[in-house]
Amino acid sequence: MIKKKISKILVPLDGSKNSQRGLEMAITLARSCDATLTGVFSINAPPRSEFRGVGSVSDSFNKEVKKIMENAKTLAAQNGIVFNEKLMKGDTGYNIIELARKGKFDMIVIGSRGRSSAKEMFFGSVSNYVIHTAKIPVVVVK
Repeated sequence: MIKKKISKILVPLDGSKNSQRGLEMAITLARSCDATLTGVFSINAPPRSEFRGVGSVSDSFNKEVKKIMENAKTLAAQNGIVFNEKLMKGDTGYNIIELARKGKFDMIVIGSRGRSSAKEMFFGSVSNYVIHTAKIPVVVVK
């Protein structure tokens, strides 16, 4: 007998094809478990940025994030899944783990590789960090 029911799934999104595949897998799992989804977009922004005062860069980025989240919400709704969204700033991997812990999520579904920086090529990807740090099941989608 299964004792643990999956009712809350966290899915990190970044607009990449792999994060889209992760979202699709999360929707499939949510449908079979009657679970809700929370999509998280974490902006890996340093505390001080040279672009802080440049409105057009910030506005353009915010529009892209909003579009990614709206598309995810629409896809989930088309499949009868409740979708919540969360935007965060800071270290992406850490933010995902902390949100999963504080939000008492049952599972994380993450794309194997998203939009990465040079740092991640040398020190490991976000999905690798999440796999090794999470205290809940993690599904990695290729």
